[in-house]
Amino acid sequence: MPTIVPYRADLAWAFADLNRDWIERLFALEDADLKVLRDPQASIVAPGGQIFFALDGAEVVGTVAAVRYSATRFELAKMAVAAGHQGRGIGRILGEAVIAFAGRRGASTPFLLTKSRLEGAIRLYARLGLQARAAATGNRLRPCGRLHGTPASGTIAGYVIP
Repeated sequence: MPTIVPYRADLAWAFADLNRDWIERLFALEDADLKVLRDPQASIVAPGGQIFFALDGAEVVGTVAAVRYSATRFELAKMAVAAGHQGRGIGRILGEAVIAFAGRRGASTPFLLTKSRLEGAIRLYARLGLQARAAATGNRLRPCGRLHGTPASGTIAGYVIP
């Protein structure tokens, strides 16, 4: 299993590269993505969030962010696992790192957003203890479904966007 480490400036390139790879393959990079990927320290870490990296030896094989929205609200975001390392439980370990981080900081409801076409991601969130529920309202991305669960560190709400 890989080692999970918190943000290090010397690994910022991997956060950008791994995320760029899957976003460009499946979607299009948006201005908001570019802002975060160009300066993850300023966009995520400095405001009180965290970025985690999965290391297999010295090789970065995955990454994920805990984005702070308020003192009690964190988003699990920008999860990426290198193509050759998928299916090995790395995404689950990264997700658990964000859940634990948010819980230690008093997050009442960490949340995540995903697209409904990302079936592998939805399966991963289910393995993290999330369950499908009725659509939530008032979310900036107008979710069509809600994932909700209660892992040991607290409740997580996940929004599935069509």
